[in-house]
Amino acid sequence: MTTPVSAPEAVFAGSRNDVAHRLDGLIQAVSAGRGRIDDDILAPAEMLSGRATERLTLSGEHTIVALAGATGSGKSSLFNSLTDLELAGVGVRRPTTSWALACAWGPDGAQALLEWMGIPPRHQVSRMSMLDQSAEDTKLDGLVLVDLPDHDSTEVSHHLEMDRLITYADLLVWVLDPQKYADAAIHDRYIRPMASYSDVTLVVLNQIDRIPFEERERTLDDVRRILTDEGLPDVEVIGVSATRGDGVEDLKRELAARIRAKSSAKSRLSSDIVAAAAVIEQVGGSSEPPGISEADRLALDEALVDCAGVPQLVEAIAASNRRRAALHTGWPVARWLGRFRRDPLEDLQLDGGLSMSSMARSALPEAGSVQRASAELAVRDLAEQASAGLERPWRDAVRDAAGPRGEDIVDELDAAIHATSVDVARPALWWKVVHAVQLLGVLAIVGGLVWLAAQAITHYSSVDLPDLGTVGPIPVAAVVVLGAIVAGLALAALSRTAARIGGQRKAMRADAALRAAIAEVAASRVIAPIEAELDSYRSYRSGILAALG
Repeated sequence: MTTPVSAPEAVFAGSRNDVAHRLDGLIQAVSAGRGRIDDDILAPAEMLSGRATERLTLSGEHTIVALAGATGSGKSSLFNSLTDLELAGVGVRRPTTSWALACAWGPDGAQALLEWMGIPPRHQVSRMSMLDQSAEDTKLDGLVLVDLPDHDSTEVSHHLEMDRLITYADLLVWVLDPQKYADAAIHDRYIRPMASYSDVTLVVLNQIDRIPFEERERTLDDVRRILTDEGLPDVEVIGVSATRGDGVEDLKRELAARIRAKSSAKSRLSSDIVAAAAVIEQVGGSSEPPGISEADRLALDEALVDCAGVPQLVEAIAASNRRRAALHTGWPVARWLGRFRRDPLEDLQLDGGLSMSSMARSALPEAGSVQRASAELAVRDLAEQASAGLERPWRDAVRDAAGPRGEDIVDELDAAIHATSVDVARPALWWKVVHAVQLLGVLAIVGGLVWLAAQAITHYSSVDLPDLGTVGPIPVAAVVVLGAIVAGLALAALSRTAARIGGQRKAMRADAALRAAIAEVAASRVIAPIEAELDSYRSYRSGILAALG
């Protein structure tokens, strides 16, 4: 397979033109489409790219005109009439093999073209411009005239040579004769299939001298009608008699006009490029890709977050924080009873330090088939959204770019969570302060109860205890006990509120860290490959649109 190259900078009188831009576009589209569009579809366009690049490089000053027709159409006679040379008289005869015969007006630059076309030197004739006695509007300087083998020859090699050389011609002149101008063989095999090349096609009805003068225009109109029915309504139809010279000057004038305008080579290449691009577009399309929106990115992240079990983990972290805070700051009696309740993190098989290994086991427990299927579905949905409206080769390419199946992305999520640092197990400083206050409260309660008990005992003995006084009718020791209990319960209630808020904050930090890790996996593992594939499609699309003009 050839390596695509850019179209040459200097073409057709030294100025870069639409043909070169179209060719650049086709080359770009073929390059971007390789590996996505079937090679059999790209191969003709790739071959054309190479041939067109060579044609542009070789010469923009010459116009290759090919005479094609059936046996007996007078094609060779017309060739002699246009060249104004009796070729047989200078020792050149019509080839008996599959080779064509070519005549170039002026040798400069034409020899390279003829060699490029594969016409051997012995079948080339040069016609010097100084010998031309034609009027100015019929001078054919820059013409390379090629007489092709008969399309209806019994020699297979003749058919192959004609089909090959047609691809090189800048202007195709179909030579018909009055008896067989509607022959299906030439119309069905060549003229109708090349309807898109109407701007580089001429039709010559030769041997018009055999038609009565009053019927000639009607016959020419009938030829035009047939061409219109075949999709070539604008093709010029010229009646000539190569042997008598009728209409030959008109044909020369038409050829000279096209040579001077240097339009035929450009038009033929443009038609070739458009035809090749149209074939590729039928398979690869050219619609605008929707791409990946921010909403699509967020939807993928959210789906993978659910697959990884992050919501359950975050809720467990918040619940565990509340429990741990209660164990550190709650009223001692409630705290002692709370130890019999199970830690929510233990339900998720997380260790007390919330290590990444235990967190990963919780977030991705054995990566079950449902979890993998959910991840795969999320990735596939994103690929479908990003490639909506594209033709199948590109939709498949975008889907493949998203990577292997869900099993692998789940494994990558697991690894990302392992590598995420989430510090949620370390007790808060205020827990220690409240814990110390609660201990002081417990000591006050115990001390007060002991004092009251001692006073009750000494009431029946001779031992006297210092009088601590009363608060109204209530002893100070009892007030201390009741105050410590009320203060401890109130502090525990406030601590529960603070613990809930702190737990939510820690859970939010954990949620943000885990979501960031998952988003990074989604971006590198799914988003980036899809974007790269869409960039290739955009390059292909811009090339196709440039080639189509």
